[in-house]
Amino acid sequence: MAYDLEEQEQLASLKAWWNQYGNLLTWVLIVCLAAYAGWAGWNFYQRNQAAQASQLYDELQKAVKAKDNARVLRAAGDMQEKFSGTVYAQMAALVAAKSAFDADDLKSAQAQLQWAADKGHDPEYQAIARIRLAGIYLDEKAYDEGLKVLSGSFPAAFESAVADRRGDILVAQDKLDEARGAYRTALEKMDEKNPGRQFVQLKLDALGGAADKSAA
Repeated sequence: MAYDLEEQEQLASLKAWWNQYGNLLTWVLIVCLAAYAGWAGWNFYQRNQAAQASQLYDELQKAVKAKDNARVLRAAGDMQEKFSGTVYAQMAALVAAKSAFDADDLKSAQAQLQWAADKGHDPEYQAIARIRLAGIYLDEKAYDEGLKVLSGSFPAAFESAVADRRGDILVAQDKLDEARGAYRTALEKMDEKNPGRQFVQLKLDALGGAADKSAA
C-alpha cells in the first residue's frame, strides 16, 4: 500500500510538472524538428541544384567546343535563371563572355561579365569579371566606364592585375604620369616570380618609367 501511495505521489508530481511545462516542451520539440527538417531539406536542395547546374555546365562546354556561341549564351542564360546561387552560374558567365568575345559579340560579352560582377557570390570570380569587363570598355574607348569598374576593393591576389589594367586605360587617355604610377603599383603588387612582370615592365619602360631590377 505504501508503494502505491508513493507511485501516486510521483504521478501527481509528473502531472503537475507537465501542466506547467508540457506545452512549452512540446513547442520546443516542434521547433527543433522543424529546424532539422528545414536544414536537411535545404542541403538536399543545394545538392540537387549543384547536380543539375553541373549537367547544364557540361552542355555549355560542349557548345563552346562546337563554337556555337548562340547555344553557349542560351545555356548561360538558363544557368543564371535557374541556378544563380551556384558557382557554376558565375563560371558559365565567364565562359560565355569569352565565347561571345571570340565571336565579336561584344555586347553579349559585356552583359555576361556584368552579370558575373554584379550577381556573383564568389569574390574571385567577380574580380575576374570586373577586370575583363574593363578590358572591353577599353576596346570600346569607354575609358571612364572602365576606370569605374576597376574602382573599389578587390581580393589581394588581383590587385596587380587591376593596376595593370588601369594603367592600360590611362595610357589610352594619354594620362601618362598616372599610367606610370599604375604600372609601378602593378609591379609592386605582383609576385617577383610572376612571368607577367616583364610585360608590365616593358609597358612602363615604354613610358620612360624607372627600371625595375627585380623584373630583369
